[in-house]
Amino acid sequence: MSIGHTLLGLLESGPRHGRDLKRVLDEKFGHGRPPRCGQGYSTMSRLLKNGLSVVDGAGAGGGPERQRYAITDARITDVPQWLATPDKPEPYIRSTTHLGAADVLDTRCAEHLRSMRARTEHKRGGEPADQLTCDHALFHLDAELGRLELTAARRDGLREEAAR
Repeated sequence: MSIGHTLLGLLESGPRHGRDLKRVLDEKFGHGRPPRCGQGYSTMSRLLKNGLSVVDGAGAGGGPERQRYAITDARITDVPQWLATPDKPEPYIRSTTHLGAADVLDTRCAEHLRSMRARTEHKRGGEPADQLTCDHALFHLDAELGRLELTAARRDGLREEAAR
């Protein structure tokens, strides 16, 4: 998901302060893979530079967290188009690890299961928007877990075939 489009989507409902944008990013989109420290402010800086948002006022003390940002008229129409465009699937996974295939598969399966448990737990007490976000992640994690398990089964079959 594009952090820039996410911020523009948050601004579509009205101007917000930088600290509010950061809080919403962390609360709504930070589960499992939180935005890097400062990523929201650096992205807002880029949106300002590119004319996609404007500073709509500032609080006392200065700094990006005190500024109030607003989306420009030109970008308001882009948010629905972005939301209607699906993410491009990643067809290949590259491993840069020195571990053997079994270790990589076991580690990835364990991490996927841990992430699925955390999202399921978060979904139980979440608001409807949180539940939808968790469902999206759970469906993807489940599909990837199935692929990993299939890969492990085929790997074992290949090993047996090679031993004959």
